[in-house]
Amino acid sequence: MSKLSGIGGRLYRGETSVDFLGKRRRWYSISALFILLSIAALSLQGLHLGIEFKGGSSFTVNKASATIEDARSAVEAIGIPGEIIVQKIGTDKVRVQTAALETAQNNAVQDSLAAKFGVTIESIDTQIVGPSWGKEITRKALYGLVGFLICVMLYLAMAFEPKMSIAAIVAVVHDVFITVGIYALVGFDVTPATVIGFLTILGYSLYDTVVVFDKIRENTRTLAATSKSTYSQATNLAVNQTIVRSFNTSLIALLPVGSILFVGAGLLGAGTLKDLSLALFIGLAVGTYSSVFIAPPVLAQLREKEPEMIALAKRVEARASSNSSVKTVAVASGETRGPRNQPKRKGRK
Repeated sequence: MSKLSGIGGRLYRGETSVDFLGKRRRWYSISALFILLSIAALSLQGLHLGIEFKGGSSFTVNKASATIEDARSAVEAIGIPGEIIVQKIGTDKVRVQTAALETAQNNAVQDSLAAKFGVTIESIDTQIVGPSWGKEITRKALYGLVGFLICVMLYLAMAFEPKMSIAAIVAVVHDVFITVGIYALVGFDVTPATVIGFLTILGYSLYDTVVVFDKIRENTRTLAATSKSTYSQATNLAVNQTIVRSFNTSLIALLPVGSILFVGAGLLGAGTLKDLSLALFIGLAVGTYSSVFIAPPVLAQLREKEPEMIALAKRVEARASSNSSVKTVAVASGETRGPRNQPKRKGRK
């Protein structure tokens, strides 16, 4: 048996325990730090929206010797207004993105790029997205995100309990906010692939959270009747019982996504993969963290405020005090000593 499986077995049986809920302030502080960094990144840099959302023109030149500097100088020489974004795609392509241009300006950009790199105008891949189309895509993306959250909340409320759905949504919002903040800090363009990545990580984060919540429900089903532990103690046991599974599942999911991000987008230069892979990689890591360190403590705090759970905590405390008193009395009276030696009987003569 491996060392990891041995640790997992001891955690599941309760022989070894990590006080996750007792250190909730530490986990909240770590999340607050990342949230503040995300707010700073969004405030100072903001999100770099792709032309699919804000509208504009895109020109892709297919030539091995094409460089970002040459492409930028060719476009700036025309006097195009607004921000000009130039990216290297792979090893033989360069893409230029501008704001919405008129027909004459589009033709001028194509002519300048063709003359700069010695290619034909027909070989330049041109894409024009109007502002109205970009607004429509943005609206649909927001509708999809809000609809997803509503459906998830309804499902969790029916499958588990309302407060579990609240804790799960808190974890999901936590994941999305931090992922968006890191996305703004890195400066990648937000494209439809990014939105797909966000929706994917929401689903994965909820999957991991549902696994933990299912074990919490199992551990707390007869909690009020037995009065052996408080809700927080039963929740902490459930987290210990599922943490190895959560980490193993997340590691297996992060390996292929990391390969796409670092090998595909980084080493091989597949620029079309970086938007999706970065959102997935960050979201999977943050989702695993929230399902273990954020969602269970939030749920326990919500449940511990209920009158039934308050009464349970008092019974558990009274029971623990009673057991402690019994042990103290037993030690004082000598009942815990070993058996006394009985006098030997003399045999008959």
